[in-house]
Amino acid sequence: MLEVKGLSKSFGGFRAVSDVNLAVAEGEIAAVIGPNGAGKSTLFNLITGHLQPTAGRVVVDGRDITGVAPFKICGMGMGRSFQRTNIFPKLTVLENVQAAFLIHRGQGPNFWSRSERLYRTESEALLASIGLAAQAWTTAGTLSYGNQKQLELGIALASDPKILLLDEPTAGMSATETHESIALIARIARERGLTLLFTEHDMAVVFSIAQKIAVLHQGRIIAHGDPATVRADAEVRRVYLGDH
Repeated sequence: MLEVKGLSKSFGGFRAVSDVNLAVAEGEIAAVIGPNGAGKSTLFNLITGHLQPTAGRVVVDGRDITGVAPFKICGMGMGRSFQRTNIFPKLTVLENVQAAFLIHRGQGPNFWSRSERLYRTESEALLASIGLAAQAWTTAGTLSYGNQKQLELGIALASDPKILLLDEPTAGMSATETHESIALIARIARERGLTLLFTEHDMAVVFSIAQKIAVLHQGRIIAHGDPATVRADAEVRRVYLGDH
């Protein structure tokens, strides 16, 4: 579903991502881990078109999307969430999801006129699937942080993605919120047959749901494979998991 081939990004003399090769199979749950500053968010921004690579290619479902604008990439079947919550805080939870449906289906101009009836059924069903039906009429900005991240997931799902990229989906959450969020993400991926690629700082989260893991260090992939292989890798243990 996703192939990253020789991807690099330089900012002046600093090489943030260096010759990264990565493949995620259809329906797979994969993770990219690494220390702070390893280049994880930069890699995600390159894959989703928010940054242009210095070198390399990104291929999604057999289509080369290198250099394509983010909104076009979204239309090709890729959803994305960010480290910082990206919602409409003054709209209701339901309106947030309706807006996502409207924009994805080319009806953005209708948002401010009679939009309350458009995609109402689809929006309510999506909120139910992510556990936010009871908060449909709540102003989004007043939700708990964990619920805001759930809503952001719902906004991404409204574009009906084939592949979903989640950047630190549990950052800032309590232990309870983290557990609930990861259970939700795993369930949604399974029910929808989604391909999932995520970055995460919580190793318990990563090793609980990821089928494949790539380890990024100073912009380079230093290990990749199934969780057991990555956990046993001496270089990974030295630079990231804390063994000496």
